[in-house]
Parts: sequence; structure tokens; C-alpha cells
Amino acid sequence: MGVKNDRWIRAMALEHGMISPFEESQVRNGVISYGVSSYGYDIRVADEFKIFTNINSTIVDPKNFNPASLVDVKADFCIIPPNSFALARTVEFFKIPRDVITVCVGKSTYARCGIIINVTPFEPEWEGYVTLEISNTTPLPAKIYANEGIAQVLFFAGEETCLTSYADKKGKYQSQEAITLPRL
Repeated sequence: MGVKNDRWIRAMALEHGMISPFEESQVRNGVISYGVSSYGYDIRVADEFKIFTNINSTIVDPKNFNPASLVDVKADFCIIPPNSFALARTVEFFKIPRDVITVCVGKSTYARCGIIINVTPFEPEWEGYVTLEISNTTPLPAKIYANEGIAQVLFFAGEETCLTSYADKKGKYQSQEAITLPRL
């Protein structure tokens, strides 16, 4: 298994629709960078956020998540309360090939501010908009900028295709179009 470079990412995005919309070079002027990089792709966060709130004193339960624990915001930026988090989605839609898995890591610009991005791997043949979890680990409010870079996706290709893909398993987060809450 090996990490794929910018030439491979461009070819897969342009010829096979792996990333849409696709930015062929890294955009950096006055924004937190996004687009293709040497060995990955810097994804953007869309302008839709679900901010965690404790106004209802709810227990966070992944088996029975209460949507009332979240406040919907659509804006050019999002303010995440101290020691809290927000859910968001990517601007980009992904279609992962059967012989590829990804790892997604937060961008250093946000990490240096105590903002952590958590995203699970995109499994072989998963497709959809990525739901992002953005944690503010600081005791201060944190600002997240919509339509700018938030994390980097690294692509790893297997030497052979997998026996069972995410699509084959009929994964519960397949083809998500919006911010998707936990499901069983």
C-alpha cells in the first residue's frame, strides 16, 4: 500500500470524478489553503454548521443522539464555544475508488490554535460529502472560516482491490448529502 501523489490525485479527480469540485492547484492567497498538494488534497468546510450546545442538558449518546443538542448555523464563519465542537460538511463530494482508502488529518493552521478536526477514513467505494467534527479544545471561542481549507486527505492505494467495499456493505453513511448525525 502506498500514498498517492499530486499527479495521481489530479488524474483521478479529472478523469474519474473522485473529487468535485476539484481545485488543481493549492489556493493560498488570503485564505486557509485548499486544493491539491504534493501527496494529498486540502478539503474545504462548507458554510453549514451544527454547533453543539448544552441548553437542554442532554447526555451525548451515539446510540440515541439528540439533534436538539445542536444549533444550525449557515454563515461565512462559525464560532465554536470553548471546550465544545461543531459538525460541518465539506464543499467537495468524494467518490473513492475500490482500491483506495484515505486518512484525513487537520491542517496545522487550525491545530496551532487548539482546533482539532476529526474525520474517519473514507473507505473503498464510499461516496458523499464528508461530515467533519471540529473540536475547540481551548477555553476561548474559536472561529472557523467557511469555504476555506480545514483538513488534508491522504490517499492510499492497495496492491489489490478489497474483497468487500463500503458500497458492498451498504454502509450507513453512503451517499450522504448533508451533515449527517450518528446512526446505528
